[in-house]
Amino acid sequence: MSELAILGGPKTRTEAYPAWPVWDQRDIDAVTEVIKSGRWGGYPYPGPKTAELAKKFAELQGGGYAVPMTNGTITMEVALRAAGIGWGDEVIVPAYTFQATASAPMGAGAIPVIVDVDPNTYCLDAKAAEKAITPKTKAIIPVHLGSNMADMDAIMALAEKHNLIVIEDCAHAHGAKWNGQGAGTIGHFGSFSLQSSKTLTSGEGGILLCKSAEHAALAASIIDCGRPHALGGGGEDYETGLAIQGGNFRISELQAAMALVGIERFPEQAKQREEMAAYMDEALSEIPGVRVMKRDERHTTRSFYRYIFAVDPAQFGVEHDVLCGALDSEGIDCWVGYEAMHNYELFQPQKSKLAVPNAFPQYFDFKNMNLPEATRACEHEAVWLDEAIFRAGPNGVDDAVAAIKKIQRNAEELNKAAEELRKKHGK
Repeated sequence: MSELAILGGPKTRTEAYPAWPVWDQRDIDAVTEVIKSGRWGGYPYPGPKTAELAKKFAELQGGGYAVPMTNGTITMEVALRAAGIGWGDEVIVPAYTFQATASAPMGAGAIPVIVDVDPNTYCLDAKAAEKAITPKTKAIIPVHLGSNMADMDAIMALAEKHNLIVIEDCAHAHGAKWNGQGAGTIGHFGSFSLQSSKTLTSGEGGILLCKSAEHAALAASIIDCGRPHALGGGGEDYETGLAIQGGNFRISELQAAMALVGIERFPEQAKQREEMAAYMDEALSEIPGVRVMKRDERHTTRSFYRYIFAVDPAQFGVEHDVLCGALDSEGIDCWVGYEAMHNYELFQPQKSKLAVPNAFPQYFDFKNMNLPEATRACEHEAVWLDEAIFRAGPNGVDDAVAAIKKIQRNAEELNKAAEELRKKHGK
């Protein structure tokens, strides 16, 4: 019998990793309180739970004016609109991220300009971004990806030099810090998701951190059907008082109540993940063909949605997708990660009916794009490990590492089986 579980052998880990999301009586009590209050939705905005969430989330991240809203995609679109960025303006985004980072600018009428990533972190490469700047460039959206942060020193210097708005996509970075400063408080805006798989969740929801009270008031107006707002302690000086096109993108009081309980748990969970990630770094660094993502010393507090490492298929012995399939069978929760942005059919004019790609097809000529680092990461290298592994203590990490080593020992047998499967299905 083969040693590999995917080929009929025993699993490395038979015990399930800790479930997510975590809940207890506090969640039930918080939701019950809101139900009994009769104020379930988000109107009038902000409700008492939403206002409390805004205050406590800003404290968690260490600054800014927080505007809770319906999800972590609309947060980026609202940030662009609050900054006056719209039709025909260019917004730089990284090639390795979820499609929302590029679709949000399109929602505001702007054009996402895709640039390559830094191979050491898989985050946006500031040098590649600078080469993409034109007179139409108005903003840049760095994504703090997996367990790393983008080089915010370089990005802010670039923004200052070219007068750009910076919107940090922090969907993976609740609690992370750069030079001791919270993710989302460095740029002009920080976009956070509270979607059910995120490390701080209310099922659905998002929070936009704004550096200025004026931007916070504008953002609140946009998500509250255009009603004037004076959030952030700005008083009448910052009340919009303008005719603003808005919609109902408010978070509900039920979601805000659940997020508040999540904030109570978050510091302990984040500390545990960070400690176990350091343990994982050390263990993986000893495996030939495995590359641990470089940790910048300025990334002073690590917080993550998924832990990412890279494999060199030639040295490790198998491609990353084959490794991930085998790891799943061994009981280790993992994923190959996002598709490279230029491969998304969503952004290709000939395959979609979206207004922006069809109005500006010259920006979406992907055949002539050169994005080698993102392509290599997506098609050959990247392995994403589930955060639950890091809430299972040292044993959870040890099992993952043991499974990776087991797969490498049996790489030849695994590759042979994979090749036979491809031939069978004509791939």
